[in-house]
Amino acid sequence: MFTTLVSTSPARAGNAGGILAILLWSATVGLFRSIGEALGPVGGPALIFTVSGILVVVFAGIPDLRTMDRRYLLFSGLLFVAYEISLALSIGYAHNRGQAMEVGMINYLWPSLTMLFAVLLRQQSASILLLAPGITLAFLGIVWVMKGNDAFSLARLASNFADNPLAYGLAFLAAFLWAAYSVVARRYGKGKSAVGPFLLATAGLLWVRYFQGEQPPMHFSMATAVEVMVLGTFTATAYSAWNFGIQRGNIGLLAALSYFTPVLSSCLASVWLGVTPPWTFWAGVAMVTTGSLMSWGATRLPGRR
Repeated sequence: MFTTLVSTSPARAGNAGGILAILLWSATVGLFRSIGEALGPVGGPALIFTVSGILVVVFAGIPDLRTMDRRYLLFSGLLFVAYEISLALSIGYAHNRGQAMEVGMINYLWPSLTMLFAVLLRQQSASILLLAPGITLAFLGIVWVMKGNDAFSLARLASNFADNPLAYGLAFLAAFLWAAYSVVARRYGKGKSAVGPFLLATAGLLWVRYFQGEQPPMHFSMATAVEVMVLGTFTATAYSAWNFGIQRGNIGLLAALSYFTPVLSSCLASVWLGVTPPWTFWAGVAMVTTGSLMSWGATRLPGRR
């Protein structure tokens, strides 16, 4: 499909790849958590990224790294690996499934941050008057998610964060890392992809951490094996498609469409994990999505690209 689209419209093919990635990513949080519960917060992601990395290499081949921009390999590679580890561990180290959904939601600040970084690096023009309130609303949505059913107060927000600073901190870090990766890969990728090696590098670092000891044992079952294969396939396809999309497609359009990922992801995770979040969680999801759409709208004003 992509071959046909590229021959007629590279931008259209890139947009299609980005949209596919967004749909597949929506299933990530729930599956990551259930696999982590069975295989451990480190062992589960290590196996997932091993499977996904192998699948990318098998179906896309081993890329010739010598032909790629060293800045892409170095900076994009470091950002990619750091992001994957941060996101996986934030979900795995959540104290419960409800908290896993919260840290998963924090990760979805990346669309607004992607737009901000793209504007700052002159990859996208935008109206700051609309972009600034959009990003602010998205961050306020995360605050609303974290406050739970309690009345808002900075003390309560700090208390929730203090309950598990590692998971929440990694989730915030992940949002910034993926936004940075998206704009760096667009600038230096030049239409090429090293997603397979990036995934395998991520798996390698996680296996090193796993075999250092003090990790819970893996409890395999047929259901867990199926989940690993499904998520590994989703991950391999999504990251390959996203890398293709951000380099060839309209980064503003893809960022805008990705703003709906929090809603879809939260719905799927809620059903898969059997969690019913409070109304404040869904209010926060709506705020993140609305703020993200405002950020995208800032690039669609007359005279803007």
